[in-house]
Amino acid sequence: MPLASYIEIAREKVAEGSFYLSHHAQIERGEERIRIDDIVAAISSGQELEPYPDDQRGESCLIVGQGLDSIWIHVLCGNFYEKNLLIITVYIPKLPKWEDPFTRRV
Repeated sequence: MPLASYIEIAREKVAEGSFYLSHHAQIERGEERIRIDDIVAAISSGQELEPYPDDQRGESCLIVGQGLDSIWIHVLCGNFYEKNLLIITVYIPKLPKWEDPFTRRV
C-alpha cells in the first residue's frame, strides 16, 4: 500500500503541472470537448473511483470529478511514482457503460 493515496499523488502532480496526456487521452479529450483545465479541476476536486493497483500495465486509478462547467469527468491516471503523471484516458461517464458518474452499469 502506498504511503499517499493515488488521488493525493495525482493532485500534487497536476498542481505542479507534472502530467501529460497519452495519445488516446488526447483523442478522447477532443471528441468529448474536455479542456485541460477541466481535467485539472476534476483531479483537484475529485475522488478515487476505481483503483487498479494490480493492473498488468502498471498501477492506475480511475478518478471522478467535475470540470470547470460542473460536468462530471472520469480520468484514468497512471505513472504515480514517475516524474510526470500519465493521463491514460479521459471521458464523460454516460450510458450505456455508466448509470451515473459513480455507478458502472452491469
